[in-house]
Amino acid sequence: GARDKRISIKTKEDLFNEVKGVWERLEKGEQVKKHEGMSFENIEAMRKILSEERIRILKTIKKEHPKSIYELAKFLNRDIKNTFDDVQFLARIGLIELKKTKEGREKTVPKVNYDRILLEIPV
Repeated sequence: GARDKRISIKTKEDLFNEVKGVWERLEKGEQVKKHEGMSFENIEAMRKILSEERIRILKTIKKEHPKSIYELAKFLNRDIKNTFDDVQFLARIGLIELKKTKEGREKTVPKVNYDRILLEIPV
């Protein structure tokens, strides 16, 4: 459902064919929906990106609703700079949403708007 994020393991060949298919549809003037999700070439690549620490960040945001990245770092007992870098990275790949608020000083509120990450491995 809408509360899931999908991650799939796809070979370079699969990705290439998928992109080719999308281009062919675009050239015919068909609508192509932006698919929610990410693809990795293999489990190792995914593991590097979704490290235990980054998964802990996602879970902490979901559970504690920190009001800023600084507050998140405190919940995690982590260095603010490393936390900030990880949050920015996770936001770039679409796993965290960042909302700017201007209550007093401007803060960035990290949000996780889904319940599960589903891993799909075609066989």
